[in-house]
Parts: sequence; structure tokens; C-alpha cells
Amino acid sequence: MTIFSKIAAGEIPSYKCAENEQFYAFLDIDPVTKGHTLVIPRKEIDYIFDMDDEELAAFEIFAKKVARAIKTVFPCKKVAQVVLGLEVNHAHIHLLPMNSEADVDFKHHVQVEAEEQKEIAAKIFKAFQELD
Repeated sequence: MTIFSKIAAGEIPSYKCAENEQFYAFLDIDPVTKGHTLVIPRKEIDYIFDMDDEELAAFEIFAKKVARAIKTVFPCKKVAQVVLGLEVNHAHIHLLPMNSEADVDFKHHVQVEAEEQKEIAAKIFKAFQELD
């Protein structure tokens, strides 16, 4: 079981931003920007392009809704979507509020205290719910 599966199952605490029966979104614990969110399938799939077409389409639609919620909380030009996939062997998408390309530089990270992470996650979660 991957660390992301344990997070989605609630075995490891996380800052939950959104969820449904297939997918889970939570704040990155080492964020590049405030609001840096990871979106994962609950089903363990190592490589995003190993998903079948229906799963991948549903994954992207879920990520789109999470991105819209992030943009509500963090007014920004765009929400970047980044797929790397080497850090954890579990398909995932990074969503990052951005105003310039510098905002998605994975060599630089921001410090966000636990209490602020909680507040950010709660705001994104609320915005996500209001999009229904």
C-alpha cells in the first residue's frame, strides 16, 4: 500500500481539500506555493497513463473541480497542473495557484504552518462543496 493510499484511507493524517468515492485531494506537506494540492485516485495506479480512458477522464474532471475551488480561495491567473510521478509510485496531479512560471518552480518551497494549512484546506474544501 502506498503512502497516498494510506492518506486516502485516513491511516495517515492529511489536509483534505476534496474527495469523492474515486478520488482524494489534499495539501502537499512540502508546498511549492500556498494552496499546492495533490489529487490522487483512491485505486492504486502507479502511472497516470496506465488508467483506462474512463478513469483518466473522471480523474481530470475531478482535478478540474479542485482547481476551480483553489482559484476561488487563491485569486490567481491560473492553476497549474503538473504531473511528475517519480516521487511516489501512485498516480497524482499537483495543482498550484500561479501568477507566473516562477510559482511552479519545484526547486523552491514555502513554509506554511500547520494551522494555516488547516485553514487553507478547509477553505478549498468549502469552495469545492459549493461548486456542486
